[in-house]
Amino acid sequence: MEPPRTDPTAGSTAELLRATAEHAIDYLDGLADRPVHPLSSPAELRAALGGPLPEEGVAAEEVVTGLIKGAERGVVASAGPRYFGFVIGGAVPAALAADWLTSTWDQNGVLYATSPAAAAAEMIAAEWLLELLDLPRESSVGFTTGCQMANFVGLAAGRRSVLLRRGWDVEQDGLQGAPKVRVVVGGERHVTIAVALQMLGLGTSIIEPVPADDQGRMRPDALEEILAAGDLSAPTLVCGQVGNVNTGASDDIATIAPIVHALDASWLHVDGAFGLWARTVPELRPQVNGLDQADSWATDVHKWLNVPYDSGLVIVKDAAAHRASMVMRAAYLVAATGDERDPTEFVPESSRRARGFALYAALRSLGRKGVEDLVRRCCSLAARMGAQLAHEPGVEVLNEVVLNQVLVRFGDDDAL
Repeated sequence: MEPPRTDPTAGSTAELLRATAEHAIDYLDGLADRPVHPLSSPAELRAALGGPLPEEGVAAEEVVTGLIKGAERGVVASAGPRYFGFVIGGAVPAALAADWLTSTWDQNGVLYATSPAAAAAEMIAAEWLLELLDLPRESSVGFTTGCQMANFVGLAAGRRSVLLRRGWDVEQDGLQGAPKVRVVVGGERHVTIAVALQMLGLGTSIIEPVPADDQGRMRPDALEEILAAGDLSAPTLVCGQVGNVNTGASDDIATIAPIVHALDASWLHVDGAFGLWARTVPELRPQVNGLDQADSWATDVHKWLNVPYDSGLVIVKDAAAHRASMVMRAAYLVAATGDERDPTEFVPESSRRARGFALYAALRSLGRKGVEDLVRRCCSLAARMGAQLAHEPGVEVLNEVVLNQVLVRFGDDDAL
């Protein structure tokens, strides 16, 4: 009889987690002073973390210690106050702690049956979000990885809706032989719109771009001209934007929405990666007037709401179209009945992280006033930065600072 094998990965899980938590606390305590650029080259990081795959397992404490030592010089301090590289948020304490619990509980957020708590947290957070953003309360909400997948889901629901109004069930029959869908988007749409169209099988050559003004806003008059120049009876998807990635400017949705909805088979989707949160601040809200007239909305939660990556939202006014576009049926899947929520009905994933816990925690810890103050403070700081930079020699502020972007040129016209 063979002797029992020892497991080198075994040990005190409690001790391991306490040690890891201590490192996490130390990291956060020093975040404000950390360099925001990586301190190791790619080769150095590979050397520190790499080597041949171990033949035998390595003790968990050694693995984590080695990971900390090897990766730390390649960790970007994007959650700290000195980082201005991209629009990347940090993490409010309650959301970070809830995210730790999410990994600890290790819930599969696919069905109510696999985690009633995860489903309930999503349902409650969804109701709070619709109230906070003041969007139609009958809308359905999906918790995605980010705005890329939120745009995908919103446009998938729109694709279903406009084709169904022309007698075509795209989920059942696909796109081969389907009526041709028109896709009309602003000239300065975010790249994630193009990627969503690729994944939806519509492609990017189908795009009919609408000229934008000098701040990147879609021109409503140009939209009318482009729509009128094509087949007005065709199923049509129109993509608006609130919060241009370079300028922060928002399309005039209040004017655009009636133009779009005058068509018989149309859908207005709004990419609001961070501009959607202007709805939470009274003095910023006029920038996004009429937003409730759209059919679907996409945004990030790992930006302004400061939920740990990854976290995004898709909101769809027509909940039936939303569900049908994400349909997944199998005999072994225990579908919810009554008022329970099956999270997978609203996102492309099946097995998935229960990311609703962290979002729920962020909303509960901040409250309505906390979110409002957070967005207002960020925009006020951007305006202050723009005003100060405008007085610096050799610096030109290129945009109207209306949200949280300051677009700056340094030096002559060819140097950015």
